[in-house]
Order: sequence, then structure tokens, then C-alpha cells
Amino acid sequence: MTDLLYMQRALELASLGQRYAPPNPMVGCVIVHNDLIIGEGWHERYGEPHAEVNAINAVEDKTLLSEATAYVTLEPCAHFGKTPPCADLLISHKLKRVVICNEDPFPLVDGRGIEKMKAAGITVETGLLAAEGRELNKRFFTAVEKERPYIILKWAETADGFIAAEGGEQIQITGELSRQLVHKWRTEEPAIMVGTNTALKDNPRLNVRHWVGRNPVRVVIDKKLKIPPNFKLLDNTQKTLIFNDLESREEKFNSFIQVPEKTDYLPFILEKLLNLNLQSVFVEGGTTLLQHFLNTNLFDEIRVFKSLAVIKNGTPAPSLPQHIKLTEREIIGNDELRIFRA
Repeated sequence: MTDLLYMQRALELASLGQRYAPPNPMVGCVIVHNDLIIGEGWHERYGEPHAEVNAINAVEDKTLLSEATAYVTLEPCAHFGKTPPCADLLISHKLKRVVICNEDPFPLVDGRGIEKMKAAGITVETGLLAAEGRELNKRFFTAVEKERPYIILKWAETADGFIAAEGGEQIQITGELSRQLVHKWRTEEPAIMVGTNTALKDNPRLNVRHWVGRNPVRVVIDKKLKIPPNFKLLDNTQKTLIFNDLESREEKFNSFIQVPEKTDYLPFILEKLLNLNLQSVFVEGGTTLLQHFLNTNLFDEIRVFKSLAVIKNGTPAPSLPQHIKLTEREIIGNDELRIFRA
């Protein structure tokens, strides 16, 4: 029970890095001596010291470390990256015991940190609250293990199953609280995607207005470059990637990226996003693009708002695959939010 409490604290600390740690994973570390926390830290910002470094720096009496236990949410690194190996740091201070939530699948680590510490005589235990750790770093694990970004599909539909009015015209389906939540979600993902039809019909900004946080990188599929240059998506107010058949060029914050002939768009885009260290993408529509992700089984999570509105005719909402599982259900104002996992 004591180990669980300390690891829960380490996970809480890790989550504080949500905004600035990516594309690195979020990591927390708690150092305990005789049932007393003597140091703790988290990976605060990409390129800066890791959680273990910050936790050890917080320990006032370093002589206690040789009799201490470190609780770390991810296997300490064993290679030189932007910072020295954390496994070596723990070894140099002769930690007695290290408890790890998740092993690190990144090829330059992948068990090497554990092997190093064990070879140095440190007692190492793994797997404590592993499911919680994987959920926290689901974007990182997906990027490493599946070699693509974590994909979240989102839409809102009426009570009778429509995502837009007839002809694809935009209508207000959800309430204010749901709209706020969507803008919060936008701050949590590095990229947001729409297709051509949604861009032309809705002229969306795809920025953050009803929450405080960073704007995501806009990702637009516009094969024939139909979106007019005066549309909001091309206003050069935030980084925007426009995938198309015709040209590659740079225009301030707009990057036009030509997709090679006879190339499947989605795999090409996902590979490009990962190469840009964008480890997740929030797909907001429309129906054609969302259904393509669903039909090709390219998704990890689906978030659907169901409102009380009835319009009788319109653009049908995407069809959910039979194999997915409803994992959460919540009432947001007058709307119902359903979350599904692959």
C-alpha cells in the first residue's frame, strides 16, 4: 500500500509536465527514506532535466540516498540524449531500490536502464500502476510502439443521428459547456485535423478561444487547393499544414505539402506528423474524413457528443465500428458525452 501511494504521487507529478514535456514522455519521481519523502520532481520541459535529476537535486542530505527508494513512472534512460543517462545518475548516488511504473519501449532504452541498475546492485521492481502509467503517456507509447500519432476522433450529433444540416451546412448541436470542453481538448493535443468539405462549409479557425492554452498545429486535407486564401484556416495566425496533390511551398506559418502521386493520404500525413514530433492528432471532421479513419481502423479514441436536438434531415453522423468499447459516459450540460476506445 505504501508503494502504491508513492507511485500515485509520482504519477501526479508526471502529469504536471503535460504542456511542456512532449514529445518526451511525462515522468515523475519521488524519493523516499524511512517512509519520508526527501525529494521529488518531474520532467518539466522538453530538453531540460528529467524527473530523476530534479528529484535528486531536491534532496538536501544526499547521504540518505544510499538507503532510499526512488519511485519513477518510466524506466530511467540509459543513453545520452539532450541530457545524460538518468540510470547512471541513480547508480552514482547508490540508490538502494528503484520502483518503476512502466518500462520504456524507446529503442535506445528498452530495458537497458533496468539492466544497468541491476548490474550495479540496485533492487529494481517494475509494473506498479502500469495501466495508469500507460494511460498518462498513451501518446508517447502509441508513437513508439505503433509508429504513428495517437488519434482522437471527435464529433457532435443530434438525437436523431445527424452531424450537420442538409447539404452539410453547419448548425449548433451542442451547448456552451461542451464547446468549452472541446477547446480544452484542443490545448491538450499538438495537432488538429479537418478535411476539405468541413473547411469549405464551416470556415473554421481550429484555434483555442474558450479555454486558456496553446493553439494546435492545424492539419488540412485540401487535395486540389480549393480553400480560398482569405479563409480562416489560411490566415497565418498559427502553424498550418495543407496536404495536397499540387505543390509544396512555405508561406509564413502555412506549409503546403504535396502528397506523392498514388500515395494513401492518411498514412503519409500520420508519418509526416510523427516526423514533426506531433505525437497526437485531434480529428474534428467532417463525416467523410472521420469515416475514412474509422473504416481503416486508424484511431485510438472516439469522443461523441449526443445532443437533445432533432433535425429530421441532414448529414448522417459517422458509423461506429462494432468492435469498439464504450469506456466513459458523462453528462455535459444538456449533452451526453460518450468515449469509445479501440
